[in-house]
Amino acid sequence: MRTVIEVVLIVVAAFAIAMLVQFFVVKPFTIHQVSMEPTIVDGERVLVNRFIYHFRDPKVGEVVVFHSPARGEDLVKRVVGVAGDRVEVKDGALYVNGERRIEPYLNEQTIQGVFLEITVPRGTVFVMGDNRNNSLDSRIFGPVGKKSILGRAFVIYWPISRWSGL
Repeated sequence: MRTVIEVVLIVVAAFAIAMLVQFFVVKPFTIHQVSMEPTIVDGERVLVNRFIYHFRDPKVGEVVVFHSPARGEDLVKRVVGVAGDRVEVKDGALYVNGERRIEPYLNEQTIQGVFLEITVPRGTVFVMGDNRNNSLDSRIFGPVGKKSILGRAFVIYWPISRWSGL
C-alpha cells in the first residue's frame, strides 16, 4: 500500500510541476490560423516563453501570442511597432516612422489596402501577420496591450521536419 501511495504522490507532484512550468515558464501552443504563413503554418506547434516580458518589453520582429480583443481567442502575430512608433500601410508596403520596412519573411511582398498612419500608444504594440493579406491584426482591432500578451513564440517544435527558431 505504501508503494501505491508513493507512486500516486509522485504522479501528482509531476503533474503539478508540469502545470506550473506551463503557466509561468514555457507553454506549448498549437497554431489554428493561416495569418503567419509561411513562417508558421496552420497545425504547427510552437513553444511560448511566458516570462520574458516580465523583464523587458516586446521588440519589433518578435513573434508573440496574445489574447485577441476582437476574437476572444489567442492569436500569434509579429510585432511591427512599439510605443511611440508611427505605423502605416501605403503603396503596398509597411512603413514605420516614415521608413519602408524590408520584410523577407512575408507570404506576399505587396500588402493590399491602405492603413492610415497611427502612433502606437504607450503600453501597447502593433502586430501584423506574415500573411498580411489574410490576417486579422492591429489594422482591424488596434494595438495590443502588453497585458494581453501571453509570451514570445520562440521555436516551432512540431512537426519535427519544420523544427526551427523564430
